[in-house]
Amino acid sequence: MTDEQQKQLTNFETRVRHLMMLCETLQKENVQMAKTLDGQEAALNKAKENIRELTTKYENLKLAKFLSRDQNDVKKAQRRVSGLVRDIDRCIALINE
Repeated sequence: MTDEQQKQLTNFETRVRHLMMLCETLQKENVQMAKTLDGQEAALNKAKENIRELTTKYENLKLAKFLSRDQNDVKKAQRRVSGLVRDIDRCIALINE
């Protein structure tokens, strides 16, 4: 083997070792990123569950507030609906003329 061939072989071996080290580094980085991704997915799932729970609590609170209204609120709402129905009836009568 000539000196030139020996230099090329040595250079090739050096480059292969360097590529192997880069590959190992990237594999370690990939594992770390996978762990980070798993952690982020777990946090996201926990946040989604929290949102679902809060939404349910909010809907229950709205329902409880609606059911706990006193009689005056119900009467006011009935009067308002009756007034709106009368206005609609007047509008229909005007259209029919």
